[in-house]
Amino acid sequence: MICKIRKWNLADAADLAMVLSNRKVQDNLRDGLPYPYTEQDGVDYISAMLSADENETFAFAITADGRVVGSIGVFRQGNIHRQTAELGYCIAEGYWGKGIMTEAVKQVCGYVFEKSDIIRIYAEPFAYNTASCRVLEKAGFQYEGTLRNNAVKNGKVIDMKMYSLLKEEGRLFYDIS
Repeated sequence: MICKIRKWNLADAADLAMVLSNRKVQDNLRDGLPYPYTEQDGVDYISAMLSADENETFAFAITADGRVVGSIGVFRQGNIHRQTAELGYCIAEGYWGKGIMTEAVKQVCGYVFEKSDIIRIYAEPFAYNTASCRVLEKAGFQYEGTLRNNAVKNGKVIDMKMYSLLKEEGRLFYDIS
Protein backbone atom coordinates (compact mmCIF):
# COMPACT_ATOMS: atom_id res chain seq x y z
CA MET A 1 0.00 0.00 0.00
CA ILE A 2 1.45 3.33 -1.07
CA CYS A 3 -0.74 5.45 1.16
CA LYS A 4 -3.23 5.17 3.96
CA ILE A 5 -6.32 7.18 4.80
CA ARG A 6 -7.08 7.80 8.45
CA LYS A 7 -9.23 10.02 10.62
CA TRP A 8 -7.92 13.53 11.13
CA ASN A 9 -5.97 14.56 14.21
CA LEU A 10 -5.50 18.17 15.30
CA ALA A 11 -1.74 17.60 15.13
CA ASP A 12 -2.15 17.28 11.33
CA ALA A 13 -2.90 21.01 10.94
CA ALA A 14 0.66 22.02 10.04
CA ASP A 15 0.94 19.36 7.32
CA LEU A 16 -2.47 20.37 5.94
CA ALA A 17 -1.35 24.00 5.84
CA MET A 18 1.74 22.98 3.84
CA VAL A 19 -0.44 21.13 1.30
CA LEU A 20 -2.95 23.95 0.85
CA SER A 21 -0.54 26.91 0.84
CA ASN A 22 0.27 26.15 -2.78
CA ARG A 23 -1.46 28.07 -5.59
CA LYS A 24 -1.13 25.10 -7.96
CA VAL A 25 -3.08 22.93 -5.51
CA GLN A 26 -5.68 25.62 -4.85
CA ASP A 27 -6.15 26.25 -8.58
CA ASN A 28 -7.71 22.78 -8.78
CA LEU A 29 -10.07 23.26 -5.82
CA ARG A 30 -13.26 25.19 -5.27
CA ASP A 31 -13.03 28.74 -3.99
CA GLY A 32 -13.29 29.65 -0.34
CA LEU A 33 -9.94 28.49 0.97
CA PRO A 34 -7.75 31.22 2.42
CA TYR A 35 -4.36 31.85 0.89
CA PRO A 36 -1.94 31.42 2.38
CA TYR A 37 -3.58 28.58 4.28
CA THR A 38 -2.39 28.77 7.89
CA GLU A 39 -1.99 26.17 10.58
CA GLN A 40 -4.99 27.77 12.35
CA ASP A 41 -7.05 27.30 9.17
CA GLY A 42 -6.06 23.64 9.35
CA VAL A 43 -7.09 23.40 13.02
CA ASP A 44 -10.46 24.96 12.17
CA TYR A 45 -11.06 22.56 9.26
CA ILE A 46 -9.96 19.47 11.17
CA SER A 47 -12.11 20.47 14.16
CA ALA A 48 -15.11 20.82 11.86
CA MET A 49 -14.46 17.41 10.28
CA LEU A 50 -14.02 15.73 13.68
CA SER A 51 -17.29 17.17 14.97
CA ALA A 52 -19.30 16.44 11.78
CA ASP A 53 -21.97 13.74 11.65
CA GLU A 54 -20.07 10.55 10.76
CA ASN A 55 -22.96 9.34 8.61
CA GLU A 56 -22.95 12.55 6.56
CA THR A 57 -19.27 13.47 6.30
CA PHE A 58 -16.51 10.94 5.68
CA ALA A 59 -13.33 13.00 5.96
CA PHE A 60 -9.81 11.61 6.11
CA ALA A 61 -6.17 12.60 6.03
CA ILE A 62 -4.08 10.94 3.33
CA THR A 63 -0.74 9.77 4.69
CA ALA A 64 2.42 8.69 2.91
CA ASP A 65 6.05 8.68 3.99
CA GLY A 66 4.88 8.94 7.61
CA ARG A 67 3.10 12.28 7.21
CA VAL A 68 -0.11 13.88 5.96
CA VAL A 69 0.19 14.64 2.25
CA GLY A 70 -3.43 15.32 1.38
CA SER A 71 -7.09 15.38 2.25
CA ILE A 72 -10.03 13.33 0.98
CA GLY A 73 -13.69 13.43 1.83
CA VAL A 74 -17.06 12.10 0.77
CA PHE A 75 -20.02 14.31 1.61
CA ARG A 76 -23.62 13.07 1.66
CA GLN A 77 -26.09 15.14 -0.31
CA GLY A 78 -29.63 15.95 0.80
CA ASN A 79 -33.28 15.44 -0.04
CA ILE A 80 -33.80 13.07 -3.00
CA HIS A 81 -30.02 12.74 -3.27
CA ARG A 82 -29.63 11.53 0.32
CA GLN A 83 -27.96 8.27 -0.77
CA THR A 84 -25.59 10.09 -3.09
CA ALA A 85 -22.34 11.68 -1.97
CA GLU A 86 -19.76 14.01 -3.50
CA LEU A 87 -16.07 13.14 -3.45
CA GLY A 88 -13.42 15.82 -3.02
CA TYR A 89 -9.67 15.56 -2.57
CA CYS A 90 -6.32 17.28 -2.80
CA ILE A 91 -2.71 16.21 -2.50
CA ALA A 92 0.58 18.03 -2.05
CA GLU A 93 2.27 18.93 -5.34
CA GLY A 94 5.31 16.84 -4.49
CA TYR A 95 3.11 13.74 -4.49
CA TRP A 96 1.39 14.30 -7.83
CA GLY A 97 1.68 11.50 -10.39
CA LYS A 98 2.71 8.79 -7.93
CA GLY A 99 -0.60 6.85 -7.76
CA ILE A 100 -1.27 7.98 -4.21
CA MET A 101 -4.54 9.75 -4.95
CA THR A 102 -5.91 6.83 -6.97
CA GLU A 103 -5.18 4.55 -4.03
CA ALA A 104 -6.78 7.01 -1.57
CA VAL A 105 -9.92 7.27 -3.74
CA LYS A 106 -10.22 3.48 -3.81
CA GLN A 107 -9.79 3.31 -0.03
CA VAL A 108 -12.35 6.02 0.76
CA CYS A 109 -14.95 4.68 -1.67
CA GLY A 110 -14.58 1.16 -0.30
CA TYR A 111 -15.00 2.53 3.22
CA VAL A 112 -18.08 4.62 2.41
CA PHE A 113 -19.81 1.84 0.48
CA GLU A 114 -19.11 -0.64 3.26
CA LYS A 115 -20.03 1.59 6.23
CA SER A 116 -23.04 3.52 4.89
CA ASP A 117 -26.16 3.35 2.74
CA ILE A 118 -24.56 5.53 0.02
CA ILE A 119 -25.29 4.05 -3.43
CA ARG A 120 -23.50 6.59 -5.65
CA ILE A 121 -20.35 8.65 -5.23
CA TYR A 122 -19.64 11.38 -7.75
CA ALA A 123 -16.89 13.89 -8.44
CA GLU A 124 -16.81 17.02 -10.59
CA PRO A 125 -13.20 17.89 -11.49
CA PHE A 126 -12.45 20.93 -13.60
CA ALA A 127 -12.23 19.78 -17.23
CA TYR A 128 -8.68 21.16 -17.53
CA ASN A 129 -7.52 18.99 -14.62
CA THR A 130 -6.68 15.92 -16.69
CA ALA A 131 -4.69 14.36 -13.83
CA SER A 132 -7.73 14.39 -11.55
CA CYS A 133 -9.91 12.94 -14.31
CA ARG A 134 -7.35 10.16 -14.76
CA VAL A 135 -7.35 9.43 -11.01
CA LEU A 136 -11.10 8.88 -11.13
CA GLU A 137 -10.92 6.70 -14.24
CA LYS A 138 -8.16 4.55 -12.72
CA ALA A 139 -10.27 4.20 -9.56
CA GLY A 140 -13.19 2.78 -11.56
CA PHE A 141 -15.36 5.88 -11.94
CA GLN A 142 -17.41 6.29 -15.10
CA TYR A 143 -17.34 9.52 -17.10
CA GLU A 144 -20.92 10.78 -17.42
CA GLY A 145 -20.46 13.99 -19.35
CA THR A 146 -19.18 17.53 -19.44
CA LEU A 147 -20.92 20.25 -17.47
CA ARG A 148 -20.44 23.15 -19.86
CA ASN A 149 -19.66 26.63 -18.46
CA ASN A 150 -20.35 25.20 -15.03
CA ALA A 151 -17.99 27.28 -12.89
CA VAL A 152 -15.96 30.45 -12.66
CA LYS A 153 -12.43 29.86 -11.39
CA ASN A 154 -9.73 32.51 -11.29
CA GLY A 155 -11.96 34.79 -13.37
CA LYS A 156 -12.48 32.27 -16.17
CA VAL A 157 -15.68 30.43 -17.08
CA ILE A 158 -14.79 26.74 -17.19
CA ASP A 159 -16.26 23.34 -17.87
CA MET A 160 -16.36 20.55 -15.33
CA LYS A 161 -16.60 16.82 -15.90
CA MET A 162 -19.00 14.51 -14.09
CA TYR A 163 -17.76 11.11 -12.91
CA SER A 164 -19.55 8.58 -10.74
CA LEU A 165 -19.10 5.21 -9.12
CA LEU A 166 -22.08 3.09 -8.09
CA LYS A 167 -22.00 0.80 -5.08
CA GLU A 168 -22.47 -2.32 -7.22
CA GLU A 169 -19.57 -1.21 -9.45
CA GLY A 170 -17.48 -0.54 -6.37
CA ARG A 171 -17.74 -4.21 -5.43
CA LEU A 172 -15.76 -4.99 -8.57
CA PHE A 173 -12.94 -2.64 -7.61
CA TYR A 174 -12.89 -2.68 -3.83
CA ASP A 175 -12.94 -5.37 -1.21
CA ILE A 176 -16.49 -4.85 0.07
CA SER A 177 -19.20 -7.42 0.66
